[in-house]
Amino acid sequence: MGARAWGMLIVLCGAIFLEGIDVAMLNVALPTIREDLGMSTGAVSWVMSAYVLAYAGFMLLGGRTADLLGRRRMFVFWLAVFLVFSGLGGFATEGWMLIVARFVTGASAAFMTPAGLSVITTSFAEGPQRNRALLFYAGTAAGGFSLGLVIGGLLTAIDWRLVFFVPVALAAVILALALALIPADGRPDRAGGGFDVAGAISVTGSMLLLVYGVVRLEHPARGWGWTIAAFAGGTALLLAFVAVERRAVAPLVRLGILRSGALVRANLGAMLFAGSFFGFQFVAVFYLQEVRGWSTLETSFALLAVGADAVLAPTVTPRLVDRFGNLRVILGGMSSAALAYALFLSIDADTSYPVMFPTMLLLGFAFAMAYGPLTIAATDGIDEDEQGLAGGLLYTAFQFGAALGLSAVTAVLAGGGGSELGGFRTALIVPLVGVLLGAVVTAQGLRGRDRAPVA
Repeated sequence: MGARAWGMLIVLCGAIFLEGIDVAMLNVALPTIREDLGMSTGAVSWVMSAYVLAYAGFMLLGGRTADLLGRRRMFVFWLAVFLVFSGLGGFATEGWMLIVARFVTGASAAFMTPAGLSVITTSFAEGPQRNRALLFYAGTAAGGFSLGLVIGGLLTAIDWRLVFFVPVALAAVILALALALIPADGRPDRAGGGFDVAGAISVTGSMLLLVYGVVRLEHPARGWGWTIAAFAGGTALLLAFVAVERRAVAPLVRLGILRSGALVRANLGAMLFAGSFFGFQFVAVFYLQEVRGWSTLETSFALLAVGADAVLAPTVTPRLVDRFGNLRVILGGMSSAALAYALFLSIDADTSYPVMFPTMLLLGFAFAMAYGPLTIAATDGIDEDEQGLAGGLLYTAFQFGAALGLSAVTAVLAGGGGSELGGFRTALIVPLVGVLLGAVVTAQGLRGRDRAPVA
């Protein structure tokens, strides 16, 4: 890789680092924001839910738009939107202002992230070079999330608005470098048809309604009417989308891409892995702060060991992938996560941090072994003109899984008494079951490959 290729990769890694650190810092700042803006607990939860809703809802559209309208163009434009609305969130004086700003920020990330990923997958040749680039990219993403937990605690102690203004400064630097280092790409030839407006509207509406239904599962006391309506509407729009794509001259999503068993397994594995981790993190944070009485900063440092993957992903994981292959490394990551969650089931009212540390370190290993290789598996063998779509599918799976995992553990805690230690232990079963299912999905890929004839 030449200096320009490294520069481009560092810029794209900076963008995914920005997305990770932005989400993590806000997680830590939510209690302070709730108090300062006079928001209820239910209202402040929408600060996060609005971001996830828009991120997952627009991701498929964002991924395909990058293929159709130009990857660099979409990356730069939506990075600028991300910068503007992150800054507006910092100036919010009412809760609704912050929620709107986070919704638009999530939508901009939904267009920016798959565009950045597809720049990598189309700029580096498939094989060891692309694998190394993707593992470096994935490690940076996870490192941003881990460091964001600590940085968010420090900034919140000064002023929670810095949690929004610091990403603005970082985004400005990345935007300037992106304009200089990411090569221009010509607008793809779409002579075969125009933009699939009906497909875009139906799939985006479907994703928004389905994720909204999942988010509502966190609050069963609000009633089931709107939740069922959201799932029914989302399913109906999804069926309409499939019907539209079958007849479209230039479909937004070529349905044949879903015939790839490897791609489907990678996305299912990503959904289950993300869901289990975000569910675990939610339970662990509330356990440390409500049962143990730890401060926000102490909790952030307790989770810092998970950031070991930022070092392991670009250094150790490529060697493991070269030697054992993607699927076996992913299975190793799933197994490490399952062991980590199982060890944490033994928590009690006075568990010391050295007892918790193996769980945090194992999760760092799990992320290093699963996150990057899942990214490789989800984009391997996909045609260049559909790399944005493949990235959109993958990040939709990650975000949908995160929403599902959070909703599942929240519902368990709400039903079993979140302030009781037993409720936390029960909720911890959810991430354990999720990652075990992910391991089963991955193992099916290994079995299928072993049965396949060798040329």
